Amino acid sequence: MAAPFGLSTTFYISLVDGQSVTILYGWIFVTLVSLSIAASLAEICAVYPTAGGVYYWSFQLSTKEWAPITSWITGWLTLVGNWTVTTSINFSGAQLILSAIALWRDDWAPNAWQTILMYWCVMLIALSVNVFGAKYLDTLNKICIYWTAASVLIILITLLSTADTRRSGAFVFGHFDASKSGWPSGWAFFVGLLQAAYTLTGYGMVASMCEEVQSPEREVPRAMVLSVAAAGVTGLIYLIPILFVLPDVELLLGVTNGQPIGLLFKTVTGSPAGGFGLLFLLLGILFFAGVGALTASSRCTYAFARDGAIPGSRLWSRVDKRFDVPLWGLVLSTIVDCLLGLIYFGSTAAFGAFTGVATICLSTSYGIPILVSLLRGRSKVRHSSFSLGRFGFAINLFTICWICLAIVLFCMPVSIPVTRKSMNYASVVFAGFASISVIWYFIRGRKNFTGPPVEADVDAAVVGRKKDGEASPVGSLSGEFAGKKD
Repeated sequence: MAAPFGLSTTFYISLVDGQSVTILYGWIFVTLVSLSIAASLAEICAVYPTAGGVYYWSFQLSTKEWAPITSWITGWLTLVGNWTVTTSINFSGAQLILSAIALWRDDWAPNAWQTILMYWCVMLIALSVNVFGAKYLDTLNKICIYWTAASVLIILITLLSTADTRRSGAFVFGHFDASKSGWPSGWAFFVGLLQAAYTLTGYGMVASMCEEVQSPEREVPRAMVLSVAAAGVTGLIYLIPILFVLPDVELLLGVTNGQPIGLLFKTVTGSPAGGFGLLFLLLGILFFAGVGALTASSRCTYAFARDGAIPGSRLWSRVDKRFDVPLWGLVLSTIVDCLLGLIYFGSTAAFGAFTGVATICLSTSYGIPILVSLLRGRSKVRHSSFSLGRFGFAINLFTICWICLAIVLFCMPVSIPVTRKSMNYASVVFAGFASISVIWYFIRGRKNFTGPPVEADVDAAVVGRKKDGEASPVGSLSGEFAGKKD
């Protein structure tokens, strides 16, 4: 969860839908909601500590009759969520790169072709790093941590020291203006929560660590919750100073490509070079986030294909001998993402569709195992080593209610009235993938899909009390590559 990058690329949304109140309190509210979801997942993870995450948990928590279809739905939501997260990250990165040109040329705006071609270039770079630099991915992840921390400090120190004027505390902590959205004030606030909800979507992926750490039933649930808490604090540290130096909102909303953060940097520092210097730091985070997102989506593609749940599974589940990566899973993920980018030709609000679908799919995939656990009386998590205790039912129910609301919220356009060009097509993208999933289920899944591979039906109470160092059950959406090489 690269909070500074996610918040920066979605800044336009909250500026339209409420400004300071939506940006600041929306972030706090969604952080608390995300902590509730993460804690609910952590409770399940402590019982079933496996890299398969929500895909595997949905299968294990369900009854034998419903387990295959439940895991099928969860797996497709996870897969589509990863594809669209990768699309949104790299597409917004392409927009940021092009916005750098406008720092020197105020009258210049990229057309649709230029934006799409730049996006495809960014995707090609992410693909190349994943193929030819696969053995350095762990090193890149470590560098990303230091780059992000240093970037936040440099950006904030620079903005606070160069700003000629500063906003008042009343503006930062109490200003609300959703007049540009066209929505009623209360609804505009909730629509604007997409900025925070999109940024805080990656915590479910922490489960992929389960087969790489000691005592995963204890360490991974803790990491899942702490990752949200750390992102929440980082976001506050990043947002509050930016709100204090925020330039004229009308000026920022006047940008043509929906990415005002570069103009914000230029205006506050007083020079295009200063603005580009700060924007370059965000582009560095883009590189790490874009590569990592494609890595995650390709592993999801590989593992779901391995279980026969994607058309053409035999091809997509192959692992290349030379590079030791799921090459065709990478290729499929890249092709799908590149095709999704074509939506921009029909809608200038395409980025909103990508972020909306990503947030809806991942949130819903997190919600399914929580809902199944609730419907079965939370019996499977009763002995979890990360138990929510007597508050568990209320926390689980709250998270399900929020996810149901989020599905509606994030299909909404940022502002109304809408035209064909400005419409949020999140619901269309979601329906398209849902149709593919349903059709393929009736063609093949109904007869052949049995769910993720499991070693045995392990009693939840026993697994929840596993001793340190004991092997975790098999069943992974990350999956091992052994035995599948070309």
